[in-house]
Amino acid sequence: MRRTVGVLVMEHIAVGSVEGHKVVGPLSIFPEKPQSLDPLQSMPAEGIVDCIRQQVDKVAGGEKIAAIGIGFPGIIRGGVVEDSPNFHQAKGFALQGALSAALGAKLAGAQVRVFNDADVMAAGIAATQGKLNKLMRVWTLGNGVGFGRYPSSEGIWEGGHSVVTLDAKENFCGCGGRGHLEGILGLRSMRLRFLDLEPEEVFENARAGDARCAEFVMLCHRALAAATATSIHMEGPGMFFVTGPDVLFIDIGLLDRLLHEMVKMSPCRAAVLKLSPPATKWESSAPPSTPTAPRRTSPAWTLTPYGTPARKEKR
Repeated sequence: MRRTVGVLVMEHIAVGSVEGHKVVGPLSIFPEKPQSLDPLQSMPAEGIVDCIRQQVDKVAGGEKIAAIGIGFPGIIRGGVVEDSPNFHQAKGFALQGALSAALGAKLAGAQVRVFNDADVMAAGIAATQGKLNKLMRVWTLGNGVGFGRYPSSEGIWEGGHSVVTLDAKENFCGCGGRGHLEGILGLRSMRLRFLDLEPEEVFENARAGDARCAEFVMLCHRALAAATATSIHMEGPGMFFVTGPDVLFIDIGLLDRLLHEMVKMSPCRAAVLKLSPPATKWESSAPPSTPTAPRRTSPAWTLTPYGTPARKEKR
């Protein structure tokens, strides 16, 4: 059977061997354990390529690989990272060509393709859910906020940089723009906003009744609902997934209620939201071929049209 390798780069690098749309064997993750500082943020683009190559070598185990698919944050065209607000060092970098040139031994000659990380999430969901004939949209929450769409279409599709507020003081987005969703919901922006708190502490304090943190948590949900509503008003209703390392911050019931306050025209209201929390935060990455396959221990809350919660599903 044709064997491929999937790579997903977010706060860390996750690599897995894929056969028949399923991950075979364990994932290889760099770094192996969470670190207080993101090592990829300060790593040169060439260093990221070398790190990916090492992880691919480990997963391949000396066997022949037909293709390598990479999901990388940013605007990706023709294998080139045209811009990446959370990986500034990769701007303009020909990632696809660099990795192809770095492959050796039995990996030499393997086809290498690079796509936006959220787009491969959307493609993986469509494949694993058996909905390759449907429009699928995905929000990925991490250092930044990604927006993935399947089927792919010409365009930038940087939904994480949707303008969700006109407040001129909302200037925490990594791209430098004001009022962006990522400037509210991205981990980097949260740390800039709350210099004395980690993102996890902000949400914990909100649950404990801290007014400042609770106000921000509501802002996060309103911002994500607003960006989702904009997508619905532009492309119509459909299925949305919310995933990524920090999806557990999201109250899906609150998000659904806010979304339906913003979307009122009846042809736009048949939207379905799904939240797929990881078993653990550090285990949330999977390679592009099956990036959103839920772990069997992970629950998924399904919200039916018009905000009626469906039963909790075990996967």
